[in-house]
Amino acid sequence: MQKTQFKGVFLLLLTAFIWGVAFVAQSEGMEHVDAFSFSGIRMIFGVCVLLPFIIVRDKMQNKKLPDGQKTKLFDKKLLVCGSMLGVVFFCACNLQQFSFYYSSAGKIAFITALYMFFVPLFGLFFKKRVPWLTWVCVAFGFVGLYFLCIDPANLGGINVGDLLAMGCAVFFAVQILMIEKFAPDVDGVKLSCMQFLVAGVMSCICMFVFESPSLPAIGNAIIPLLYAGVMSCGIAYTLQIVGQKFTESTIASLIMCMESVFAVLASALLLNEVLTTREVIGCVIMFVAIILSQVSEMKFGKNK
Repeated sequence: MQKTQFKGVFLLLLTAFIWGVAFVAQSEGMEHVDAFSFSGIRMIFGVCVLLPFIIVRDKMQNKKLPDGQKTKLFDKKLLVCGSMLGVVFFCACNLQQFSFYYSSAGKIAFITALYMFFVPLFGLFFKKRVPWLTWVCVAFGFVGLYFLCIDPANLGGINVGDLLAMGCAVFFAVQILMIEKFAPDVDGVKLSCMQFLVAGVMSCICMFVFESPSLPAIGNAIIPLLYAGVMSCGIAYTLQIVGQKFTESTIASLIMCMESVFAVLASALLLNEVLTTREVIGCVIMFVAIILSQVSEMKFGKNK
């Protein structure tokens, strides 16, 4: 029985779309607040969105259950899994946020999306078999992202921001593999909330230790913060966890790399930026890679 299902693909595509628009919000927000401040506040916003929903949902479910079978808000397994995921998420998000200080958005998007290569590579250490056609899809995705995000005329040298984005890609790959392991056994929405709570608290502690946050600056960045917190954290990362329950990790990473495509399209629609020929080619190649990945999954599932 093949693991990847249509509902998983749809949820992850929706996740990538929200992330793509959020990439613009992250860049705009960094003009007013520092990296830890942006990360910490957006994650706390995510918790504020999910926690009331979880409480109300649990109360409605508990009314239908006997007293001895009441659902706990957070059980021990969820606390452990969510805390581990939160530490990894804290590292991934803040490495990406700090990379904006040193590198361009296009290069950051390209380097970050290399998690689609790291996921199957790391999976080999856990004896996860990756079909050869899936590796072809990853290669297609790599080429598509290059056309989409990188201008050969302005490559420049490798800077600190590029290295930070590379570290971010590694941590996001670990996060994707951890979600694949944890998501089937725990509540996806609660796992997402716990992830944000741990990462948000860690980011806020760093904010007060290493930065000087101010209410006027936060007020100037409130729109990007609300979008990144409510839509990107509260909704999109939850959709990622739920979507990965029905999607193989390598295929999931490839689908979520579509965030770069949606980021370019969002910039064209919201900021009136014109798509270049290279960007159009990159978008087309990425779509081809996604379609091929589904062919690979079906072929591998049938052979298995």
